Amino acid sequence: MIRVLVAEDSPTARQLLVRILKSDPEIEVIAEAADGLEAVELAQKLKPSLITMDIQMPRLGGLGATERIMQLAPTPIVIVSGLDVRNVTISLEALRAGAIALLPKPVGPLDPDFKASTARFLSTVRAMARVPMQRPSIPAALVPLRAPRVKKPPEVVAIVASAGGPAVLNRVLTGLPEDFPLPILIVQHIAPGFVEGLATWLDDAAKIVVKIAVAGEPLRGGTAYVAPDALHLAAGPDRCVLLSGAPIEEGFRPSGSFLLRSVAQVYRGGAVGLVLTGMGSDGSAGALEIHRAGGRVAAQDEATSVIYSMPREVVSAGIADAVLALDDVAGYLCALR
Repeated sequence: MIRVLVAEDSPTARQLLVRILKSDPEIEVIAEAADGLEAVELAQKLKPSLITMDIQMPRLGGLGATERIMQLAPTPIVIVSGLDVRNVTISLEALRAGAIALLPKPVGPLDPDFKASTARFLSTVRAMARVPMQRPSIPAALVPLRAPRVKKPPEVVAIVASAGGPAVLNRVLTGLPEDFPLPILIVQHIAPGFVEGLATWLDDAAKIVVKIAVAGEPLRGGTAYVAPDALHLAAGPDRCVLLSGAPIEEGFRPSGSFLLRSVAQVYRGGAVGLVLTGMGSDGSAGALEIHRAGGRVAAQDEATSVIYSMPREVVSAGIADAVLALDDVAGYLCALR
């Protein structure tokens, strides 16, 4: 059973959420919280499979409660709010606090979209409840890696991230100095319409420049280029940004493997590929191409990944030169020689 804690200050909205959740035979509502402080207490006491969290609540709001829960009792948290969850600022702040998904509050039974809205809501709850949150017992430093090889000096960094990625990218990029010498290309799987806000959010936080990639612009050090909506991002043979409408790969456009494969082809041993938190396997095929070209491949560790699926594919393939805790990623990039 999926054991759910519902945190919602409105009795009417809370009653609707509970009713919808209980309609699914896989889900058990184990408790209800009327504010953020109560949610934190119940999360520690009951250890639910998942928490649905409103944003605007008395005593402690949903974002503050999410941060505390992720520190004290890491639990998959889905923000369910009457606020516009398509608002980029709200969404990115929620992801940075530790939420793994955002949903609008389901519509009422009299709404013609009630059935479809309920199905989407329950589907997300079931999927997100399976996201692992526990730290492994073996530190990442003990993960066996292949023997290091003599490598060319690095010339470019290509990063792939999916679920949980915006907050992780924020931590990585804010850890880099203004004079970071390498260009960075980023593929982040994100809902359409959010990428512009993501780039602005990261640029405001980081010392380096973060921008949406524009076709044909030269790749410069100290700049991170984020793939735009619905286009593959690649390094062109002239070491400029290449954008492509080529077919979707592994369910994505932009695709992480498309990006990593391109930097392997252009930069060969000077390519650095980094696969961060995310669901699925995007990035592993491209990381293999970097490995074969003599470049460097790194992956985020299980302990600090929201979802370890994408990094696990790279580690399991035996092509990772390093498996890194989130707080070590920026230092690793700065130390590349």
